[in-house]
Amino acid sequence: MGRPTDYKPEFCEKVIALGREGASKAEMAHALGCTRQTMDNWADANPEFLDAVKEATEISQGWWESKGREATFGGCPGFNATSFIFNMKNRFPADWRDKQDHELTGKDGKALIPDEASPRELAKAVAYLLAKGMKVDA
Repeated sequence: MGRPTDYKPEFCEKVIALGREGASKAEMAHALGCTRQTMDNWADANPEFLDAVKEATEISQGWWESKGREATFGGCPGFNATSFIFNMKNRFPADWRDKQDHELTGKDGKALIPDEASPRELAKAVAYLLAKGMKVDA
């Protein structure tokens, strides 16, 4: 049996308050006197804490976006747009990223190469695509 948890239900309000200040998950953990892993363990064991951390993270993102919008229009002397973008892409990658996902499918949405294709069939398919110059007919 492990040691008793240091989790307290009032941590829910504390992380939400920290989110209102734009705090990261690491800052939240520091303020609670624990590690991010401990926060994850508490979230796994306490659904109300999981919800609070999710809410705090969304609130934090809103805080940062608000600050960035304000600064973009001159409301923050010394604003560094490059630093802001870098921060946002790393802090909130689900919403702030340059990467675009592309998916190729065959006719009628079927796979270009079936999963059960043999090595010989794969080689033929690759040779065919190379011979066509990798063009896909619309």
